[in-house]
Amino acid sequence: GLNVTVPFKEQAWTQAEHRTPLAEKAGAANTLYLDADGALVADNTDGVGLVRDLTRNHGVALKGLRILVLGAGGAVRGVLGPILAEAPASLTIANRTVAKAEALAALFAGKGEVSGCGFDDVAGPFDLVINATSASLAGDLPPLPAGLFAAEGLAYDMMYAAEPTVFLRWAAEQGARSVDGLGMLIEQAAESFWLWRQVRPDTAPLREMLRREL
Repeated sequence: GLNVTVPFKEQAWTQAEHRTPLAEKAGAANTLYLDADGALVADNTDGVGLVRDLTRNHGVALKGLRILVLGAGGAVRGVLGPILAEAPASLTIANRTVAKAEALAALFAGKGEVSGCGFDDVAGPFDLVINATSASLAGDLPPLPAGLFAAEGLAYDMMYAAEPTVFLRWAAEQGARSVDGLGMLIEQAAESFWLWRQVRPDTAPLREMLRREL
């Protein structure tokens, strides 16, 4: 099997002979494997990795939460299904290009209360804000208003680094708790390993090791 990273997830999706429902909905694949007949199958474990990191590693129950996702690219499309499966109260997608956010919300209509808007139209408070934009890679921050977080709100950045990202630093200034995406990276890989080997790795020691090495 293969674990695929950006910018090759869409190409991996096109190469597969079969796609799981998660990969089909995501339009991208981070995991490839051969089925019993030797056919190449595309899957997407990013959303499972994100949800598992939040729920198991950080004790965040997503059911009933008001969730804001920043960005409308492939990273977002890959995680919306598993997030919505946890039955949040609402999920808002905010993006610079409003049409992309609205189109993505329409794609997941019927899975819960899902809406799309531009950054200028974001209105909190939210219990969980997930940054899925590439802004953190460039040290930039999406144009976000104050008052975005509810009391005890959590900021989650899919990016990770030795030091908190600019988004997480901003969130801390707003009084929010913060988590980076290292756990998501590990958990999506563990889910892929399960698909390949039917063995589920113990991720806790790996999180501790990688955190020390950042």
